[in-house]
Formats: sequence, structure tokens, C-alpha cells
Amino acid sequence: MKKKFLSIGKPYLLIAPAMAAFLLFSIYPVMSMVQLSLFDWNMISPEKDFIGLANYQKLFYDEDFRQTLLNTAVFTVFSVLGDIGLGLLIALYLKKNTLVNRIMQSVIFAPYIISLASISLLWMWLMNPDYGLLNAALEALHIPGINWLGSPQYAMLSVILICVWKSVGYDAMILLAALQSVPENLYEAAALDRASWWRKLTKVTLPMISPTLFFLTIVETIASFNVFETIQILTRGGPQNSTDTIVFSLYQYGFKFYRIGYASTIGVVLMIIMTLFTIVYFVLLSKRVHYQ
Repeated sequence: MKKKFLSIGKPYLLIAPAMAAFLLFSIYPVMSMVQLSLFDWNMISPEKDFIGLANYQKLFYDEDFRQTLLNTAVFTVFSVLGDIGLGLLIALYLKKNTLVNRIMQSVIFAPYIISLASISLLWMWLMNPDYGLLNAALEALHIPGINWLGSPQYAMLSVILICVWKSVGYDAMILLAALQSVPENLYEAAALDRASWWRKLTKVTLPMISPTLFFLTIVETIASFNVFETIQILTRGGPQNSTDTIVFSLYQYGFKFYRIGYASTIGVVLMIIMTLFTIVYFVLLSKRVHYQ
């Protein structure tokens, strides 16, 4: 009896450390955030004022937060499309295993392993409206210079460009590995049927790498929702809140204005949005994924 009990309890004993860490560092912070969203607290006073759903009501009617949601949606859509779209084109170009392509793979992947702070400072210099390299190139073409990071019209576009430039190498390498795993006999069969390049791409390549595309879409979307460092260094949400995102707004309210309850409310809303997106995405697109 004792041996039977030990054999049943051994798996739970083995996963106990991982479950304890998960509960301590994942579940407990989430529950604390939900609890704090029901209070008005400045993080300094020892007392918290219970206000119920007042923070949620205020957030619902906050026009600045609506702009923040729009900014986050625009950033997410275009950064994810840019990362995966350009990554796929690069992977298709580098599919052949040649010396030049191997060197190109290292060059393209290099920005991904460089810190965001270094990347941001580099692009701040490149996009400087007075002596930046990008405006110097435009002036050489007799095109007026652009205030890349200081104009509401171009600031979000500039941030998206920088984030895509940094992370497209990761997507390209993952997609390249997926492309190289596609069986060659499928392409040979398509060639016998005189299939065009486009039909090979849409009927053979994309279905076979659909699990990788599915994975990258989820990962890149979550990363785009959580963008913070680039915004903090480059624009700090400006100009005119044109680059203010949900996570940066949460940081502002929590650690600049000391409105911990309101910041926790933004965190809860972000968690709900990401959960709903993941569920909808799995329900709508998981059946289109072809597993080999």
C-alpha cells in the first residue's frame, strides 16, 4: 500500500518545485494585480482605499486610453506583418545552402542579439532631424528631411521600422529552418504537374510551414502588445501621445504618477485582450495548420 501511494505521489512530487514557482511568480502577481485594480493607492501610503470598479469605469471613458489602444493595435498589426512577411521573403531568398547565404544569415540575425538600448540609440542618431544619416540621404536626393521621431505623423512609423529591423532576422531564421524541412519530393511532384512558382508557394510551401507561421504569429503578437523599451528610449509616448502603448501607459501611471490602482486596471485589461486574442486565434486558425 505504501509503495502504491509513493508511486502515485512521485510524479506530483517531481513537478512540485515547478508548480510552486509558477504559482509564486505567475499566478500570485496576476491575482495581486486584479486585487489592486479595485483600490486607489499611491504606493506610498500604507492604506488602500477600496473603490470597487471605479477604475474600470474611468478607464472605459478615458479618451487617452482609447488612443493608446489604437496605437497598440496599429503597432501590433504592422510590426507582426512586417516581421513575418519580410522574414518569409528573406527565408525564401536564403533557402539555398551557399557560402554567401550563410554569411547573409549571420548579418541578418545580428540585430536580434543586440540589446534594445543599443539599437534605439543607434536609430536615434540615424533619424536625427539635423545630422541624421537618413535625412542626409534624403537631401542628397533633393527630398526634404523628415522629423522621424518628433512628428506625430511619422513617429509610430519610425518605431515600427526600428522594431521590425531588429526582430526580422529571428523570424527569417525560424522560417528558413521550416523551409529546409519541407520534403523535396513535394516540389518534384508539383514540377511534374507543371505548377507555377506561385502555386508551389501557396499549395506546398505555406501549408507545410503553417505550424511555424502559427507559432511566430502568436509570439510576435504577444511581443508587440508588450513593447516598452523602444518607446521609453525613443519617444516616451510622444509626440502628442502618438506612440503611447498599453504597457508604456501602465508604466507611466504606476511609476510616474503613482496611481497603482489605475495602472493595475490597465494591466488587467491588457491581460484580457491578450487572452481573448489567443483564444480567437486558436479557434479560427488552428484548424488551418497542417502538421506533418
